[in-house]
Amino acid sequence: MAFADLKNDFVFRRIFATHPDILRGLLNDLLERQGDRTIDAIEYLPSEQAPLVAGAKLSILDVKCKDRSGATFVVEMQLIHVPGFINRVVYNACKAYVGQLKMGRPYTDLADVVAISICDFAVWPDAEQDAAKLPRVPMLSRWNMTERRSGNHGLLQVQYAFLELPKLPKRRPETGAELWAWLFVHSPELTEVPPDLPAGPHRDALELANEATFTEAELDAYRKVMDEIQQVRELVAAKRAEGEAAGFARGESAGFARGESAGLAKGRAEAVLAILEARGIAVDDAVRARIVGCTDAATLARWLARAVTATSAEEVLAES
Repeated sequence: MAFADLKNDFVFRRIFATHPDILRGLLNDLLERQGDRTIDAIEYLPSEQAPLVAGAKLSILDVKCKDRSGATFVVEMQLIHVPGFINRVVYNACKAYVGQLKMGRPYTDLADVVAISICDFAVWPDAEQDAAKLPRVPMLSRWNMTERRSGNHGLLQVQYAFLELPKLPKRRPETGAELWAWLFVHSPELTEVPPDLPAGPHRDALELANEATFTEAELDAYRKVMDEIQQVRELVAAKRAEGEAAGFARGESAGFARGESAGLAKGRAEAVLAILEARGIAVDDAVRARIVGCTDAATLARWLARAVTATSAEEVLAES
């Protein structure tokens, strides 16, 4: 028994864009909706697909729906961390919010928008947070506008949630958002549905990912998307390598210039000391250290000219 990758565009849509109960379960877990806040019904909305990388076939995948209150949920699967990713998430969430308002209608018609990004990369890597002495961002993070001093969460019209799959704990979680993350990461490695996987949306999603349930056409579509994903990964890797090579060349050039300048300064400092020594002028440790420690080529050139006629080392280093 083989299971398809839930992160795959075709598989994600096959499961979450056509089975509202499974999508509802995902939303409730990722948004931690319980009790009277549970999302009990959803209605699918038209989705958008925009190119992930210019010239690539792979699309940024989203599934849109709204609940009984009219709140809109945009669920996106992000496979590669491209430049401007966070900006695009914010832009699309705000666009979804203002796009609800029809001409002539009051602002009270606007309902909340929640943008959910499932990321196959770390958006806020722990190492970077540690280096900046900032708190680590958990695997599932929730964001909205908050008043700084009071901590009031009054502006909830546009909210964000991020599930960073690389931060998944090694142990297999039992339920909730962590179990979804585990399925997104490990479904292609499974050879059977885990017997202890509880009945409900998690198990239903995995069973729908069983390749044995795919038609031949669906398998072809799945494999085609796999190829597209690999093409995009290779394209992004090539662009990054190209950028790193260009950065190395710039750094090497700048380093050569710095090295050349340092070498010139060292040579002039040694020449000043050699001339003073040849003329029998005493140089104490403090003066020697000042001459050797100087890196300004113009200052050293001035000292070098003075060393030819000066009667003392102090005269060479005089300010005027």
